[in-house]
Amino acid sequence: MFSVTRMLSMVLIVGNVMLQYVSSQNAGFVKSPMSEIKLTGDAFELYCDVVGNPVPEIQWWYADINRADSFKQLWDGARKRRVSINTAYGANGVSVLAISHLTLEDAGVYECRASNDPRRNDLRQNPASTWIRTQATISVLQKPRINASDQEILQPKAAQEVPITLQCNLTNSHSTHRETFWMKNAREIPKTRTEHKNTVYKIYKPRADDSGEYMCVYTFKSAPNANASIEVRAAPEITGHKRSENKKEGENAMLFCRSVGYPHPVWLWRKKVDSGSYIDIDNSTGRFFITNQDNYTNLSITSLDISTDPGEYICNASNIIGSKESMTILRVRSHLAPLWPFLGVLAEIIILVVIIVVYEKRKRPDEVPDDDEPVAPIKTNSTNNHKDKNVRQRNTN
Repeated sequence: MFSVTRMLSMVLIVGNVMLQYVSSQNAGFVKSPMSEIKLTGDAFELYCDVVGNPVPEIQWWYADINRADSFKQLWDGARKRRVSINTAYGANGVSVLAISHLTLEDAGVYECRASNDPRRNDLRQNPASTWIRTQATISVLQKPRINASDQEILQPKAAQEVPITLQCNLTNSHSTHRETFWMKNAREIPKTRTEHKNTVYKIYKPRADDSGEYMCVYTFKSAPNANASIEVRAAPEITGHKRSENKKEGENAMLFCRSVGYPHPVWLWRKKVDSGSYIDIDNSTGRFFITNQDNYTNLSITSLDISTDPGEYICNASNIIGSKESMTILRVRSHLAPLWPFLGVLAEIIILVVIIVVYEKRKRPDEVPDDDEPVAPIKTNSTNNHKDKNVRQRNTN
């Protein structure tokens, strides 16, 4: 018995070794980093996706363009924390190299290395035989010089009558200029494309919804686009909100507010209490959930309580220019609310029946006929009586 057990153990060990050998797979790239041309002050990201069994280890290396044979390893937080490396290992290995606030010195060859060779970190081994590599070249050009007008602050509707003018001028560039156009909040403004280096955009009768981040964009024949930003600021204005909400107890309610204005506001929700004061609402209670996104806010209330949740809810939008608020009335009905019409009709029927019964019981006694008395007087044949009388008188004579 002992020998059989040992034999089975050896078979399992050999089987596991053979299974690992058969299922092992050399490292290979699924996605490699791509070469790019960037401007000073911009940022870039390089992606590296590898497969293999076991999952390969990933490293990032860098070499200057003029010294492509001299690579140095990069790490997270290098170059005064401008380098960020995020790597995740699962069924495969994925790594992202990001560098922000580019300078001319950031140009070079960036290399993604991957290996699942057990000897990959052995200094006696040649890295060229234990690591696979893929490269991307990053070129960094001096950003063109653009003179842009200062930020604008919109006044209230009654005071803002004069148009505002946004202006950009391209004074120096590394490549031939092609055309210029304007964008607002990352979307191109139609009919603003021109070939002029000096470009102007006017806002006639500006309102709060005209506020935002405006950008003049310059395109070039052999270089990335360049741009300059101009902020048009305004106090928030509530443009949409739910004026009232009717729900039944136990249900969920959703209140929302939408605004215009820039910068995007900080949202605050409050509820009016019996004393006339207001209390702030947050996500700490477990039934109130607030979701904010730029110029929109949403308040969700779960499992409504008929005794505490009804009332006035205030959404407040505030930025550095001003603030605005709006009110929503929440009504919570009882579970029996759908039965109220039926109960009302039923109550009317019961009242009507009671009235009829009481009326019948209170009738006067003389209105009720007596069974001992004849219903009608007895009729007599008076004509016959008179005839008999006359006959008797005649006979007497």
